[in-house]
Amino acid sequence: MSFNLGQYRIDGKLFLAPMAGVTDAPFRCLCRSFGTDYAVGEMLASAPQLRASRKTLARLQFFENETPRVVQLLGADPMSLKQAFFWACEAGAQVIDFNMGCPAKKVCNVACGSALMREPSRSFEILEALAEASKESHVPVTLKCRTGWDEEHKNALIIARHAQDCGFAMVTIHGRTRLGGFESEVEYDTIAQAAQTLTIPVVANGDITDANKVRAVLRYTRASAVMIGRAALGRPWLFKEIKEELRNGQPFELSFHEKARAILTHRQWHLNLYGETVGVMTFRKHLIWYLTGWPGFEAVRAALCEAGRAQTQQDCLLRYFDHHGWL
Repeated sequence: MSFNLGQYRIDGKLFLAPMAGVTDAPFRCLCRSFGTDYAVGEMLASAPQLRASRKTLARLQFFENETPRVVQLLGADPMSLKQAFFWACEAGAQVIDFNMGCPAKKVCNVACGSALMREPSRSFEILEALAEASKESHVPVTLKCRTGWDEEHKNALIIARHAQDCGFAMVTIHGRTRLGGFESEVEYDTIAQAAQTLTIPVVANGDITDANKVRAVLRYTRASAVMIGRAALGRPWLFKEIKEELRNGQPFELSFHEKARAILTHRQWHLNLYGETVGVMTFRKHLIWYLTGWPGFEAVRAALCEAGRAQTQQDCLLRYFDHHGWL
């Protein structure tokens, strides 16, 4: 299953969702190495005063030969977003995604993310401004949204149709409302209706966790692809496992040896980007995601999480892997 986003051909149906603090260049590169067909970077605030911050600049890093380089923008002001669109393109973005799906309180409290689904008129102004920027720059723009603000106000179809009419190239719909957060049951009917109604590609998002779910969701919704988010935390190899099972019809799982090697690779890439002080600290969450549930992890968890130097963290990790015969 393939389609085009501007000049970029997207081959495949397994996408990596944007996740703040997770989908940086090292993690995207690792997921790509395991078969991700399309990966979206962390969301960037459109506010001009934040563009030079260390966090923003780190989120604008791309890995070598990354194609397409996808940057997600967050904001509530049409003109600021349009300016941010051009700024991101100058920084190397090849596709711009707009975030109308984040349910976090700190985001919604400033009328961004999924809070915009409560304000269709403002949403339309933003979509029109971004579509204008897309046409002027010849850089594709896409949308990620939820089904609506709450169960009584589901307007994803209206918003997605307006995005298409403006010139958006793709829409991803998370099958929950904003009030559903990440806990309510995902409903795929809205996604199916969008896939049947729109002429641009529709991507299904929400609780995509394994090959069986991929098969079921694609069959039910007729979406062009699925987007995987939280299921990939600590499991970047999930994409390879899903692809192998879809291809062979048999469950497939990487060995502990292969997983350990991937973790060490990710850690090195992470340190290369952030440096020792920040890198050691910020990689701890990845270690928790990776190793929770692994044999003997609780015995070394404290030492790994308390390590303040790169060498100390690495030595502890290598001893743990070596003890279990995974090196």
